[in-house]
Amino acid sequence: MEYPTEQKRFFSANLLAWYLIHRRDLPWRRSRNPYYIWISEVMLQQTRVDTVIPYFHRFVDLFPTVEALAEAPEDEVLKAWEGLGYYSRARNLQQAVREVHERYGGIVPDTKEDISSLRGVGPYTSGAILSIAYNKPEPAVDGNVMRVLSRYFLIEDDIAKPAARVGMERLARDLIPEGSAGDFNQALMELGAMVCTPRSPQCLTCPVMDHCSGRLAGREETLPVKTKAKPPKPERRLVALIEGEGENAGRILIRQRPQEGLLARMWELPHVELRAAAGGGARGSLAAAEPPGPAGGPGLLLAAADEAAAASAGADSLAEAQPAAGPETPAKRGRRGKAAAAGSEAPAAWPGDAHSMEQLRIALAEEEHVDVLPQGWIADTNHTFSHLYWDMKVYRCRLGGQGGAPAGQLPYRYRWMSPEELERYAFPNVFLRVLKMYAEERGVWAGK
Repeated sequence: MEYPTEQKRFFSANLLAWYLIHRRDLPWRRSRNPYYIWISEVMLQQTRVDTVIPYFHRFVDLFPTVEALAEAPEDEVLKAWEGLGYYSRARNLQQAVREVHERYGGIVPDTKEDISSLRGVGPYTSGAILSIAYNKPEPAVDGNVMRVLSRYFLIEDDIAKPAARVGMERLARDLIPEGSAGDFNQALMELGAMVCTPRSPQCLTCPVMDHCSGRLAGREETLPVKTKAKPPKPERRLVALIEGEGENAGRILIRQRPQEGLLARMWELPHVELRAAAGGGARGSLAAAEPPGPAGGPGLLLAAADEAAAASAGADSLAEAQPAAGPETPAKRGRRGKAAAAGSEAPAAWPGDAHSMEQLRIALAEEEHVDVLPQGWIADTNHTFSHLYWDMKVYRCRLGGQGGAPAGQLPYRYRWMSPEELERYAFPNVFLRVLKMYAEERGVWAGK
């Protein structure tokens, strides 16, 4: 579709002028280093700017050059990424940086063909790097940009469909002022982040409001059009926080996830899925089709697996993390955080703790050959992935009859971890939060 030339010129000129005055002072904007810009753009995917800033500083301090990141142990990279979620971003970034190191002598490519051939670099990331670092007239269209363009030009195409993105990339390319590709693309992103927000857009402060077709039509609150994603599948999980005894006193038993799939090769507390039995009851069992993880310690973290559509920072909450007035009640214990599976039928009530602990014991014994004796409930927590919602109960446990069992008497992907060793292992957010709660309760693990 063609749009009025005057409307497009007004948009480009006024947006760029506004950005040059009002842009935020962000650390990755202080340099045209394509490697730093690349890191920032990958981190900013699905993550807030305020969250990214300290991670960006720490990451470039640890890996200041393409060579440093290419040669770094994978587990160190994951640990530096810990807490950002979407861990496949870190894996893909390091793999692509290794390609740059080997094929391009450490120089980030400056052509669309070459940079798009790198692992994990899609149209948005390539456009952002080429325009911001090299000032190439390439569009960088993300969710913020599609929202701005949908409103300004009154585009009613469903932005969840690939054809809509292609059309907006074509439009965005046509809008780039000559010689100002980097600033203009950042201006588009900035407007979407600061003014043309998903809800309650600040139209009166918008530099292009006079010619905004969406605002003039009263559609600024209803655009862009986007079909709703399928809600994540809810799963109930029973988590074992296993305390060591004897020679392992003060340690916690952890395990490494499988080589591929969700949160590949990261570390976690042992947990099982609570599933409904055919007779209407419930029993715990490990999730199906989880192959054994690799042997070895933290140095064997991270395969070149991709859970891009799976792992995320998610929304975690611990029932105990909120102050409660008066004695604890079953209702208080049952409170959850964000209802990520909203829209689906309300699940049946959880079984009682005695039943859940027995199912946890049975499942770990049958599936993992780990004999645990659950001692009592610790907390309720939850975690949202893009396609899964984990509703979790955490139970304090000890090993049955062998509380001080050495690693050699446990499955090979299990390890005893002391407080001092926590920095060696990369954990998903949800388990970090459980460990933090445990630390606060016991006065240990203070480093986290």
